[in-house]
Amino acid sequence: MSSPFDSFITGDDEVVALLAQEWVRQTSTLQLIASENFASPAVMAATGSILTNKYSEGYPGRRYYGGNQIVDEIEDLARRRLIGLFGADHANVQPHSGANANVAVYQALLQPGDTVLAMRLDQGGHLTHGSPASMTSKAWHFVSYGVTPRNDDPAAPGEMIDFDNVRDMALEHRPRMIVAGATAYARRIDPAPFREIADEVGALLMFDSAHVAGLIAGGSHPNPVPYADVVTFTTHKTLRGPRGGAILCRSDHAKAIDMAVFPGQQGGPLEHAIAAKAVAFKEAAQSSFSDYTQRIVANASAFGDALAGEGFRMVSGGTENHMVLLDLREFDAELTGKVAQEVLDRAGITTNRNTIPDDPRSPFITSGLRVGTAAETTAGLREGEFAIVASLMARALRAREDEAAIEQVRGEVAELCGRFDPYAAFTK
Repeated sequence: MSSPFDSFITGDDEVVALLAQEWVRQTSTLQLIASENFASPAVMAATGSILTNKYSEGYPGRRYYGGNQIVDEIEDLARRRLIGLFGADHANVQPHSGANANVAVYQALLQPGDTVLAMRLDQGGHLTHGSPASMTSKAWHFVSYGVTPRNDDPAAPGEMIDFDNVRDMALEHRPRMIVAGATAYARRIDPAPFREIADEVGALLMFDSAHVAGLIAGGSHPNPVPYADVVTFTTHKTLRGPRGGAILCRSDHAKAIDMAVFPGQQGGPLEHAIAAKAVAFKEAAQSSFSDYTQRIVANASAFGDALAGEGFRMVSGGTENHMVLLDLREFDAELTGKVAQEVLDRAGITTNRNTIPDDPRSPFITSGLRVGTAAETTAGLREGEFAIVASLMARALRAREDEAAIEQVRGEVAELCGRFDPYAAFTK
């Protein structure tokens, strides 16, 4: 079996076979990783376009190579569309990833050794928010804020951003920059309190919206652009574009941001990816995209409730975005995130293990599992189907030593995926 995207790959049977296998994997198993989505055929076509051939160091009107007249128009189009989508002063669409975007902001607006206040990694923060494994912690001094303690009262479940802690840490350390945003946090992040605290201590505010950029564009999450000095994000998660990053900023930071991306970090931009970003930004400006983001959030809420009904504990007691962060210990005290991820892979359900607040296990093992609804919402699943998925997950994990039971679940997953193929219209 071949995929619809390998018709131009002739003479390389090995790559064609692997692409076909990945096509089958993506369309016959459930994709529940919160940082993944199904890009449109238009986005994928632009990503694989003739722009792959063009070298274009610099920015529109200021290139270091000839022949960039059309590339300049494409990049300007992407920038205009992105500015219009979020209401920003300035956009840089060249970062190859969200991590590149974050580091470029630090490089542009900080001096080496400056203090940055960001979210604790074990409570939802990202590697580029000061992980010891990241170069960010070597170049800048990171201090961390966290979430409130767990509370079993459903009316006040805890495990949400502790703004008292944010303020206390800001007053104690007087950071040059405060970073809002997370990689494993299922609640809305209000930018207004961060702005107030940043103003109180004279700090810059960066909002890392990598996970929720699509929800912001669709009006399903607060827009941080009016509050933040700089907003970074990836284009391939809820925004449903190509793999890459982007930066929005106030006009007074535009020159420094652009210089930090090029030549500060990157050489030639990936103009084929930038064209695909332009396509995605236009898609995200449609009213249908707003409807889509509302379905993502509704599906996540229904999914979380169904998982809770199966005995899983939702960290923070619920979700308000596209992801559900699960504490596995109440479902099964012996079950680790690593084992759960591996068992679910065998059952055709793709997830990722994740640390949870105050996790007693290592980041490689974890007590948590992170699941998201963006990709399968693109495929067409609704609340009812996500309740079925919750049941399938619980069955597989309860029967994790029973290969026949795992195969039974995998068969039911394949049947469900057969009814919700994200590329069905394209492949007919």
